[in-house]
Amino acid sequence: MKAIGIAGSFRENSNTEFYVKKALETLLYKGIETELISLKEKVIKPCTGCYDCVKLNRCTIEGDDFEGIFEKMKESDGIIIGSPVYFSSVVPQLMALLDRAGFVALWSGKFFTRKVGGPITVARRAGHNLAFSQLLLWFFINGMIVPGSTYWNVGVAGARGARNAQEDEEGIQTVIQFAENMAWLMEKVKC
Repeated sequence: MKAIGIAGSFRENSNTEFYVKKALETLLYKGIETELISLKEKVIKPCTGCYDCVKLNRCTIEGDDFEGIFEKMKESDGIIIGSPVYFSSVVPQLMALLDRAGFVALWSGKFFTRKVGGPITVARRAGHNLAFSQLLLWFFINGMIVPGSTYWNVGVAGARGARNAQEDEEGIQTVIQFAENMAWLMEKVKC
């Protein structure tokens, strides 16, 4: 089994990447192969609503990094998506990826149905819940199974741009418990 974690931050050593890595470390410890995909050096163009994917069973936008990431999403058994929260929503570059991946999957094969995964959102103070809900809606419309944790998978870090996620003990424990539940569920789904 394999799980990927997509970190939507463009910042080097970001708080979002820290939490996604913490979840992936937990999955690896539980015997699941993992891979981190950082969007920090990737270009993902937004969906244009052309509906070519409905007719051709693939996204026809070219000249970016979408296809390689999308293939890894399709091949994985589990997907974790992490987003920083700047203004109470998922960052645009991550939503561009999810919009296109979801649109192709919805119309061309339901590639994500019954995969296991969930979101992690990171903000300095507030806005987590709206972004967290936005990501949950993506998981749900794609027929994915989302395990819970001891709290919502949100991290509190980054006041004035600080990289201090390692100080958020509750957030770290929440992400670890989420990943442990994800590993357990992935084992059950594979039976």
